[in-house]
Amino acid sequence: MLGSTHGTFTTDSRRARVVACGERPGPAVHGRPAEVDDLDVSGRPLYAAVPDLDRFFRPESVAVIGASDTEGRPNTGVTRQLLAWSERVGARLHPVHPTRPSVFGIPCCPSIADLPEQVDLAVLLVSDPLPVIEELAETKVRFAVVFASGFAETGEAGAAAQARLTAAVERSGMRLLGPNTNLNAFEEFRDDLDGPAIALITQSGHQGRPVFALQELGVRLSHWAPTGNEADLETADFLSYFAERPEVGAIACYVEGLKDGRSFLLAADRAARRGVPVVAVKVGRTETGARTAASHTGKLTGADAVVDAAMRQYGVIRVDGLDELQDTAALLARARPPAADGVVVYSISGGTGAHFADLATEAGLRLPELSAAKQAELHQWIPEYLSVANPVDNGGHPVGDWRGRKIIDAILDDPQVGVLICPVTGPFPPLSDRLVQDLVDAAERTDKLVCVVWGSPVGTEPAYREVLLGSSRVATFRTVANCITAVRAHLDHHRFATNYRSPFDTAARTVSPSFRKARALMRPGQQLSEHAAKQLLRAYGIRVPREQLVTSAAAAVRAAGLVGYPVVMKASGARIAHKTELGLVKIGLTSASQVRDAYRELTDIARYEDVPLDGVLVCQMVERGVEMVVGVTHDELFGPTVTVGLGGVLVEVLRDTAVRVPPFGEEQARDMCAELRGRALLDGVRGRPPADLDALVEVVLRVERMALELGDDLAELDINPLMVLPRGQGAVALDALAVCR
Repeated sequence: MLGSTHGTFTTDSRRARVVACGERPGPAVHGRPAEVDDLDVSGRPLYAAVPDLDRFFRPESVAVIGASDTEGRPNTGVTRQLLAWSERVGARLHPVHPTRPSVFGIPCCPSIADLPEQVDLAVLLVSDPLPVIEELAETKVRFAVVFASGFAETGEAGAAAQARLTAAVERSGMRLLGPNTNLNAFEEFRDDLDGPAIALITQSGHQGRPVFALQELGVRLSHWAPTGNEADLETADFLSYFAERPEVGAIACYVEGLKDGRSFLLAADRAARRGVPVVAVKVGRTETGARTAASHTGKLTGADAVVDAAMRQYGVIRVDGLDELQDTAALLARARPPAADGVVVYSISGGTGAHFADLATEAGLRLPELSAAKQAELHQWIPEYLSVANPVDNGGHPVGDWRGRKIIDAILDDPQVGVLICPVTGPFPPLSDRLVQDLVDAAERTDKLVCVVWGSPVGTEPAYREVLLGSSRVATFRTVANCITAVRAHLDHHRFATNYRSPFDTAARTVSPSFRKARALMRPGQQLSEHAAKQLLRAYGIRVPREQLVTSAAAAVRAAGLVGYPVVMKASGARIAHKTELGLVKIGLTSASQVRDAYRELTDIARYEDVPLDGVLVCQMVERGVEMVVGVTHDELFGPTVTVGLGGVLVEVLRDTAVRVPPFGEEQARDMCAELRGRALLDGVRGRPPADLDALVEVVLRVERMALELGDDLAELDINPLMVLPRGQGAVALDALAVCR
């Protein structure tokens, strides 16, 4: 759980602690003490530590606490499975029970103290694991697994019990899987399958079954980590470990809640550095789903928009269904990097091809029109009246001669084609049989991706079961939607991996001079006035209008003369959040009399509304530009987050925003702007000049710096509107709200 009620990051003994009074504690990074360069400006780690889990998955010795061989008892079935698993991995198993002389013919140890050797892994089949953990600590066991439930998933009392368990594990020096976990880590994996494997992480064992079943279709699985309540070992630990395993081609995750957002991002960053794709189902898109997940695992699910953005930021491919999880992970694990991003649809029906092309294009896949020369080549074997521009309609795949293979090879030889997809809506022997055989044969001679959608609801046909599933080179799907999702993920992942630059490599290690200026302006536990908030922005080099804070009508007139007409006047006070709604803003004032009248009216409204003022702001009027909003908020899981979007009075109505979790660089800041639905406004519409996008990006990056350096002191920052002026003229923060912790 979070180490602070303010939503900062988890601070346990194995991870970086928040810097206090200038201290820089040293978390382990790659098994060595962290140095200053391994920590960001807040003292948090910049690189994920990789736990050594080799002896967890392949121990030399295993102790089963509470072992049983009495038929009908739950512990008996568990003991039997652990015994079979131990034999498969070559581990010595030691049953522990105070009253049994033996279990399944193996001599039983009456207590933990009587174990004949130091064990790598202890499996606890007891209802109260805490006393056992304390006993195991004295034996220096490396890993323990707790199946028992009744912890954080049950409410406050259970959460307190889990906290005691976590504390005991930390004191012991061992690593713990669970509680509320299961036997998935000890399943029997097929060892007769070749090629890159999928490593699986789940917080609910049943949700991993579809991925585990991929082995029956010839897809290799190497590990399964059922993390349960994550009192110690968590999703991020296994993600970091699997990313370093040479046999792992992709990591599939079912996540109900993240224990620590920062740890997850560091682990995802490690996978991105290694080029290992991560595919995840993350529960909590809806309020109902988030509540259910919390009751199941006792985790914070986090604001879903932030979770979604954070995953995309580090290349984690988020899917919705378990069928998408299995199909996408299988493709990413086994497919080679694409030679091109062009997709060609090859079909035996014009209707099928057109339908698939519509869906694929809508999903963002690029279906390039084949060149005139390529079309002429295809028309050697396909009648002239059929379209071969893309989709390629063959009118019925040739069965009696060599033409079908010629067509497929010609398509794959096109340099702009990286993926060939053939939707087969249903079995139609011998045409469908010859078609899939030609596709499989062609796939063997090319590095390009060949996909087949086998649309038959039966799935027992030899063309499917034997030919398609027997090929390690053809990716076979049962639905069009899953094929499109997986192919898009495949192309996106490799595009991302090719261009990925870890933001942690260039993240700030030391605070800037701006931090010291800004820190002096903070008022703990208070909201700053607009004037004070703008001073905070000035400290970080963010431009604000010319303005003066005045406390009399006469001073307002003098200030207007200095600022320059026309002016804007606003009431300024720490308790004012929505000045426009209260009538506390006057714009377009062009004379001294208007300024005097505006001053009196603003102060009268403030007295009537019982709003204390620190004065009235007389501001330069900035009219021409695009109103944007840039801000900082705190997410329960990820800490400070930066948001950019269309601003002004409609910001809460339009909700056109993009979010990122610091640290991030200029490329991500530009991507945020590109994601906005109203992005065209920045390009210039209806005769307006293009806005200064570079200036907007610069403000976003300066706000990101504020979020990193003031993260523990700044609860919220809202620059709205940020007026982005025409290109080359900059951006001006017309209003700002800041709330201190």
